[in-house]
Amino acid sequence: MPAFYTRTGDDGSTGLLGEGRLPKHHPRIEALGTLDEASAALGLARALCQAPQIKAILMEAQRDLYAMMAEVAATPENAERFQTLGLPRLHWLESRIEDVTLIVPPLAEFILPGDSLSGAALALTRTIVRRAERRVAELLDSGEIRNLVLLQYLNRLSSLCFALELLENQSAGQEPSLAKK
Repeated sequence: MPAFYTRTGDDGSTGLLGEGRLPKHHPRIEALGTLDEASAALGLARALCQAPQIKAILMEAQRDLYAMMAEVAATPENAERFQTLGLPRLHWLESRIEDVTLIVPPLAEFILPGDSLSGAALALTRTIVRRAERRVAELLDSGEIRNLVLLQYLNRLSSLCFALELLENQSAGQEPSLAKK
C-alpha cells in the first residue's frame, strides 16, 4: 500500500501536472488549495443537507471542482489536455439555480447565515467559493490560465450555494434572519 506522504514537498515546492514544480506560496498553488477547500466545504454541506436532490447537485459540483483543479494544476503545455469544464457545465449550474428560484422566493435584503445547520454550511461554502473565484481571477489576469469558464463557473457556484442555503432554511421551516433589524 502506498504511503500517505512522499516527502517531495518537504522543500517547500509542489508538483504540477506535467514537468515542473512551484513554490507552495505561488498564486497557482494558492488557487489549487482554495479550490480544494471549496470542494471540502461542499462535502460538508452535502453531508448536512436534508434534501436528496441537493446532495446530488453538490456532488456534481465537487466533481466539477476536481476537474477544475486538474486544469489549474496543469503546466501550460498540458493545459488543453486537462480542459474539461466548458459552457455546458456553466449552463448546468444556471439551470440548477433556476430550479431553486421556482421554489424559493427571491430576497430583497441581506440575510445572516445560521438559520439552519445545513444552510450555514452552504453559506460558509459560498464564501470559500468566492475566495477561490478571486484566486482564479488572479491567474486569468496574469495569463497563468486561459479558460474564462472557470471564473464564470465559480461565480455561478457561489450563487447556487446561496440559493441552496435559502432552500435548506425553508425546508427546515426557518424564516431568513435579516441583516438589518
